[in-house]
Amino acid sequence: MADLFKEIVPSILQTKKRCIETEDDEKDYNAYVVNRALSYHIDCVPYVNEINMLHFLDKKLQYDYLLNSIRPMKRKFQAWQKAESVKDLECVKEYFGYSDAKAKEALSILTKEQLSYIRKITDKGGVSK
Repeated sequence: MADLFKEIVPSILQTKKRCIETEDDEKDYNAYVVNRALSYHIDCVPYVNEINMLHFLDKKLQYDYLLNSIRPMKRKFQAWQKAESVKDLECVKEYFGYSDAKAKEALSILTKEQLSYIRKITDKGGVSK
């Protein structure tokens, strides 16, 4: 059983030691997660793009292509991007009954006084520090 982030991705990026040999190992390979992890490195983007276009290939073939195409070198850790959270978005969504997109538009129009009023109205209470 090969670990995705401790064995498979480092084998593609650095060690070039083959991790996927059997069908059991092939089940551990998640093409989406591996491609996303590799896509944060600028030199790996063309190879990941090629594999995305060939998504119908077997997992072992995808792994072998990446393993043999990407140059081995030490790369800096790249943190995964996360969705940006807007502080007052939930309050506006609850107050007006809007979706995320409509609430973002409304946030750009509302004044500070209106936002503080909406925050006050939608406050559920609880312990504050």
